[in-house]
Amino acid sequence: MNAQLGAPSDARSLFAPEHAALMATLRSLAVADWGKETVTDWTVRDLAAHLLGDYYGRLARDRDGHQDGPAFAPGETLEAFIHRINQEWVDAHRRVSPVALTDTLDVIGGQVARFFEAADPGSPSLGVSWAGVDPAPMWLDSAREFTEFWTHRQQIRHAIGQDTDPDPRFLSVVLDTFMRALPHTLRHVTAPVGTQIQVRINGPAGGSWTVTAVGDHWSLAEPDAGRPAARVGLDAETAWRLCTRGIQPDTALARARIDGDHELAEAACRIVSIVY
Repeated sequence: MNAQLGAPSDARSLFAPEHAALMATLRSLAVADWGKETVTDWTVRDLAAHLLGDYYGRLARDRDGHQDGPAFAPGETLEAFIHRINQEWVDAHRRVSPVALTDTLDVIGGQVARFFEAADPGSPSLGVSWAGVDPAPMWLDSAREFTEFWTHRQQIRHAIGQDTDPDPRFLSVVLDTFMRALPHTLRHVTAPVGTQIQVRINGPAGGSWTVTAVGDHWSLAEPDAGRPAARVGLDAETAWRLCTRGIQPDTALARARIDGDHELAEAACRIVSIVY
């Protein structure tokens, strides 16, 4: 099932330490920090409220079987729907104080961590649009959710003048999960069967991912033949920011080390691992 995604990973044990890191960050904030801008039009407080919405949504849908909630408007795309309901949630929580948000996040985030720790990684779960799979196996869905929590924590850190958390326990799983978007990224790229593109990310959290043209699709499941048509070398900071569109592909390409077919390298650097 979804073999082109490569070997399953397991992020389940990381939700509790990631949640603890988020809470440490939020409880260290000065009053003025909550109003600092993170992503477009959102403050630190807005982003914390968005995380709470993610927590509640996951528990309601997958733990509690709760079916009520917002519906698609006529003709609305998945991207537009997600952006709309996220904004509606954030707007509704602007009357909630930072202290109340933090305390609620602490309680509900702990429940989310326990939910994922107990999840069956092989069971079918929510689709992952940027990987092109619906339903997705729970191992990918949970890893995707982990990357979202981690990414939002970094956005809060950056807003208050801190660098990205370099802890390889977290970042290695984030990068590995983001690279699962490569086959879907290349879905419109035609190449001879067996053509390979290798993406290598430097540093203690990095690694190497080789995607292979197999018939009418690309796959991360094929063995590395050692002769890729294109190699793309990235540092970890550039890689995760590219996948979350913190930087654009042309910026990543300017920072990358590329060997071989430049067009294939450019195609790989169009990777995006969020709903964008």
